[in-house]
Order: sequence, then C-alpha cells, then structure tokens
Amino acid sequence: MAGLLLAAGGGRRLGGRPKALLDHRGRPLVEHAARALRNGGCDPVHIVLGAAAGSVRERADLSAYGISENPDWAQGMGSSLRVGLAALTGSGADAVVVSLVDQPGIGAAAVARVVAAYDGGTSLASAAYDGRRGHPVLFGADRWPDIAATATGDRGARAYLQEHADALTLVECSDIAEPYDIDTPEDLHRLR
Repeated sequence: MAGLLLAAGGGRRLGGRPKALLDHRGRPLVEHAARALRNGGCDPVHIVLGAAAGSVRERADLSAYGISENPDWAQGMGSSLRVGLAALTGSGADAVVVSLVDQPGIGAAAVARVVAAYDGGTSLASAAYDGRRGHPVLFGADRWPDIAATATGDRGARAYLQEHADALTLVECSDIAEPYDIDTPEDLHRLR
C-alpha cells in the first residue's frame, strides 16, 4: 500500500506561504502529513512538491520518502496527482492512499482505517466525515490510468469519484480525525 502526499500548492490564500512549510508542533507540516501516511500503514510514501520545492527540501526532513517535483503545480491539485501516480506506477504497489498536506487533523488512525478498506486492484475507498466524502482516498492500482486521465485543475480526482460513486466505499472517520483545511490566515490557529 503506497502513500501519496500532495504538497505542491503555493498557499495563494495564505499570502503565498507554501503550506508544506507551515510550522506544526515545531516542524514543517509536510513532515507530519508524510509520517501520518507511513504510520497508517503506507510504504512507500511519495511526496509531490511544487511551490518552493527547494526550500521544502532544505527545511524538512524528507529523507525517508520518495519525492517528485511538479513543475506545473500552479495548474492545481490534478497535475500533482498525475505526477504522483506516474511516480508510483511500476513500484509494485497494489493501491495508493492519497492525502493532502493541509489537513493536520487527519492522522495515522484515519489512514489505517482507509487502508483496511482495500479489497483488490479495483478498490475505491474514501474517508468520510459524518457521511460526507473526504481524505484520505484509496485508489486500487487498476484505477490509476483512468484517474490520471481525468485529474485536472484543483478538483483532483473529484470528477472520477463522483462518476464512480456506486463503487466507492465510504469509511467513517469522524470519531478519529478532523477534516479541516489550512487555507487562510484565519485557519492558522489550528496549527500548534
């Protein structure tokens, strides 16, 4: 079970502060998000960087993870998802759990619960919060080409998930995680 962390955004609504570098518990947010994937049962874990990739590499300890840089990060999450899936293709992973760097309320327990929903190469599962789909999301390897083909803009795999809602297993995680995003300066109080 591979883990894929999308951490390429430039933090436009945060005044251009890349979210990967936000301080959380004394370390860059990207470290916490990658560790949640690893501790939740994902190996290998791959990180897609973009905005300020050089600074992220300098400041964060990412030595235990694979890294790709998305030169088209400004086009949105979809391009980062394509870069990450391409990097993991051929890795031998049967599935991938995709997580976002700006959701520090989602930890290893939610990742592990979603990992447990794996049931083969066509698996499609998502954490849910009070019945609403959220992250992390699990994609069986058989689905990667179609997901990559439809991943555009900031929607990532949203259109694919909506189109295949009948095959999607929702894994309730509201008892163990909080799906808030760090998007604006008003959200920064959620970081410690």
